[in-house]
Amino acid sequence: MNARLTSCSRLHEISRLFFLLLSVSLAAGAARGGTGEKYVMLLGGNWEIAGGLPSNAMLISLQGVANAGEPRLYFRYPSGWDYNFCDPLLAYYRSSRGMRFTELASAAEALDSLARYVKGYVVWDRNVRTSLVVAFTAAGIHRAVVVTEDLIPLAEGHGLKMAEDFRGKFTGWSDVQIYEWAYGKYWHECNKNFLVYMGGESGNMMKPGIADFGIHHRCFFTDASTNPLDTLEYAFAGRLFGALKPLSIVLGWHSYKKDLEAQHVTLASHFGLRVEGLHTLPNMSFNHQIPLSPGFRFRNNHNVREGKSYVPEKKVYVACIQTDCLGLGAWTKPGRGEIPYAWEVTMNWSWLAPAMLQYFYDMATPNDYFIGSLSGPGYMYPKAVPPALLPSVVDTAYALMKTLDLNIFEIMDHSSYWSSRGIDDDLSKEIVDTYFARMPDVLGIANGYRPAHTFAVYGDKPFMSYDYYLGEKRDEREAAADLEELANLNPARPYFLLMHVRQWSDIKRVKRILDSLGPAFEVVPLDLFMKMAGRAQTFMTRFGPPLK
Repeated sequence: MNARLTSCSRLHEISRLFFLLLSVSLAAGAARGGTGEKYVMLLGGNWEIAGGLPSNAMLISLQGVANAGEPRLYFRYPSGWDYNFCDPLLAYYRSSRGMRFTELASAAEALDSLARYVKGYVVWDRNVRTSLVVAFTAAGIHRAVVVTEDLIPLAEGHGLKMAEDFRGKFTGWSDVQIYEWAYGKYWHECNKNFLVYMGGESGNMMKPGIADFGIHHRCFFTDASTNPLDTLEYAFAGRLFGALKPLSIVLGWHSYKKDLEAQHVTLASHFGLRVEGLHTLPNMSFNHQIPLSPGFRFRNNHNVREGKSYVPEKKVYVACIQTDCLGLGAWTKPGRGEIPYAWEVTMNWSWLAPAMLQYFYDMATPNDYFIGSLSGPGYMYPKAVPPALLPSVVDTAYALMKTLDLNIFEIMDHSSYWSSRGIDDDLSKEIVDTYFARMPDVLGIANGYRPAHTFAVYGDKPFMSYDYYLGEKRDEREAAADLEELANLNPARPYFLLMHVRQWSDIKRVKRILDSLGPAFEVVPLDLFMKMAGRAQTFMTRFGPPLK
């Protein structure tokens, strides 16, 4: 047993050093930033196979190849895209970095300007959707664009030669047969630091926003099911995950048709991998090459001052955390800055896309407060992480928190979501102990997604689970009544009510709900909330069942 632990410790250190070198390498690339000509184009809003997907997929693959060595091509995404910061970030690059962009109006213009960086084209089969997923892998290997049959003349008209042709090749094959073939042909040439899940929408649609980054880094693409009942695809997914080093990155997102988010993240966590969603995350081959401004350091909007005493009154204190990361939902909507609000930070952006993360820090108001997430250095489930790996997971997350000036962390674990009727968000004492032992300077830790029941205080540092989940469709009057009822059910004062706000609820709506509450309620910044909750514990200490 001791020898095994020693071996695991060595593995942790090797993994830590490996990813330190990787981040330094990417940062060195980002430091270049690029001084050459840059282009911008608005992508079409149709992502159907029989509609605009072929053209959009070709352009995104062009972006992944053309941005090699220097950020050259940036896309504006259509209204309604999951990540709604493309236009504000473009304006930020123009104003803060002095970037100038040439507007492109068509795929032909894009190839006119950038085909010189491309070595060929890969043909995918409209009749076999999965052939496009494999084509993205092949495009990275061959430094090629992906095209359908009707786009071949456009590619060849710009001097490109065919690298692969998947027309008819996979007809009648199952997805797992196709991926097994791709694994045998390409895996040995693929980047083993990243794996790209080209999931999300299914059927006649695909939204491959992250594909440019995967192509740029010669990644392997898949959407293999992580549902244990899908035995063949599940086994294949496990083989892919097992071939990666612990703390490697699984980019993209699971297939909405095949499995559940909880199953996807659980399997990745079993191998100590960090998930970075979604499949719609745009322009990463461009963003990851833009450096921080000279001398910039990440600075949070702290409200707690060292040496000052914070004594809570006999009130109901409410703190709001907007989940599902920066860039989704409410950040660009009206109301931000009007009330104290906490935001999850996608911490790997500090080295994957440093200037993009700087944009959020630069745009933050004094009421915007950032916290570390989610369970690790990326999206992970601690109950699914092998216990021997959990310390290195927490250490890596804590190092990112220090870089980003964060002193509150958030955990979410749905590893038993599909097998426990969705009611187990609680954590064992062993797991909570590990986080507090290895994050000595945190003010507190938040937990859950839905309301959970794990609460504790370590010294004066609280572990607080959500008491309320505010969905975007909840009637405002009913939400206010819910909060009033929670206050009645928890009569001890002060009562600390931690509220999870679903990402699509804009802040003006949240403010209307909170403003309708009585004078006994006070909305406070999350760090002040944690500081007072640790000083005046009026909640019962409770943990989930111990690890088996």
